[in-house]
Amino acid sequence: MAVAIGVLVAIIVVFFMRRLVTDVPHVVAGTVPDDDLAEKYVAHPWLAYGHIVPGMVYLLGAPFQLSRTFRSRHYALHRRLGRVLLGCALVSGVLSVVLGVVFAWGRGAETSATVVFGSWFVVTLLLAFRAIRDGRVAQHRRWMVRAFAVGLGVATIRIWVGIFTGIQIGLLGMGDATMPLRATFGVAFWLGLSMHVVFAEWWLRRTPDLDG
Repeated sequence: MAVAIGVLVAIIVVFFMRRLVTDVPHVVAGTVPDDDLAEKYVAHPWLAYGHIVPGMVYLLGAPFQLSRTFRSRHYALHRRLGRVLLGCALVSGVLSVVLGVVFAWGRGAETSATVVFGSWFVVTLLLAFRAIRDGRVAQHRRWMVRAFAVGLGVATIRIWVGIFTGIQIGLLGMGDATMPLRATFGVAFWLGLSMHVVFAEWWLRRTPDLDG
């Protein structure tokens, strides 16, 4: 499990760095990139990076928060870090819904997936916060697992986009018509995020004791 999480987080970090390399020169110079997807990030950098940067902070910190060893050895830090990461996740989650509604590159399919799963992400965080305020530690951790699973879905979206892109390249090489990349982008959102929601529920059913 730890290896899989590490790989997915690494994928997200790589795409974050690629986003910076692509966007920052254009933002600084005031130029418009040729890529129409990158153009949306460059045209609205505060909104885009208001979602991306807090999301990165959350995804890098959450594995420590969910680690039993880290909690037991650094409980005070766990509590303080938890407040910071919760705030980052909520900001990122809310802005993801805004981006999905206003600037969805994958159009309707991406918008619907972002609204559904972005809202679910925010709800899980709020329920986790309420649970810990009420002293329901195990329930708090279960809701945080659900939230983290959705957040990691960003990496699986990228994997699906890569798969669809490879299929398109192969079909083009054979002279066959392909589905527009925009359409597959939205499908990738639905596949990647729904897989993570389902897997989180399956894992939680197999792991009934999260009190430790």
